[in-house]
Amino acid sequence: MAEYICLFSKDTLIIKPPKKSPLFSRTIALWFAMLCGVYLYGTCLKHPESFSRGECSLNPVRFFAIISMQRSGSGWFETLLNSHINVSSNGEIFSVIDRRNNVSNIIQTLERVYNLDWFTSASKNECSAAVGFKWMLNQGLMEHHREIVEYFNHRGISAIFLFRRNLLRRMVSVLANSYDRKAKLLNGTHKSHVHSEQEAAALSSYKPIINSTSLISDLKEVEMITARALENFNSTRRMVLYYEDLVTNRTKLKDVQEFLGLPLMELTSRQVKIHKGSLCDFVSNWDDVNKTLNGTEYERFLHADY
Repeated sequence: MAEYICLFSKDTLIIKPPKKSPLFSRTIALWFAMLCGVYLYGTCLKHPESFSRGECSLNPVRFFAIISMQRSGSGWFETLLNSHINVSSNGEIFSVIDRRNNVSNIIQTLERVYNLDWFTSASKNECSAAVGFKWMLNQGLMEHHREIVEYFNHRGISAIFLFRRNLLRRMVSVLANSYDRKAKLLNGTHKSHVHSEQEAAALSSYKPIINSTSLISDLKEVEMITARALENFNSTRRMVLYYEDLVTNRTKLKDVQEFLGLPLMELTSRQVKIHKGSLCDFVSNWDDVNKTLNGTEYERFLHADY
């Protein structure tokens, strides 16, 4: 850069300052913008690392709903999710009829959950990265599926479908659980889920009688309900799980955590499976059931699958 000297008279000398290069000015402005960007990302937009309460203010929360049928492993699956320090799954909230008796009440209940105004024992002191609940197909979900799908898509709610492949095992579990509601085999107390081998043995001691006459049509009906649910929610962000896959392949739990955008953790549950082993040990009229299903598309249900 050069200085310009102007001589107006022999007694007056004016020195003009050097002109700044446009390229130099643009370079300074660019560096300033980059420094500001680094500062904002490092402070204002800092992402959580530990998901502790102090880091929660700007942490996005993923919303989800576990969609299932009774006796399909959803209770066990939910305890696994809730063992994650950053997950709050609030149970079967639509088991209360008043919350689902019309679509307005359903939406109001959903708003409470997803506005983080629903407090249960599942609520965490740590930063919540995913919040949801468990919803059975027969709790208003199918009747009002259009409005619910619209709400899910509007709020960005992810659906986790959980079903059983072996519908005969599910049927045995449904019948046994229904019996225990009245019999209360555990010291006069009904339990849908147990936490010890002794309790599991007590509940599995009851062997239900399966109606072999309507068995095939009953299995078909459950298949149709499942297919209809998946079709109704095909426009939502979703994943489909099967109980048997979760039991035999625990990497499925990693897939669930990735689907919910969670930091990966080892998930655990204290629940103990009630009906272990071959189904023939848990059905009173096994010979009738075996004869009915042999040679049909449901023959595979007769054999142990895990």
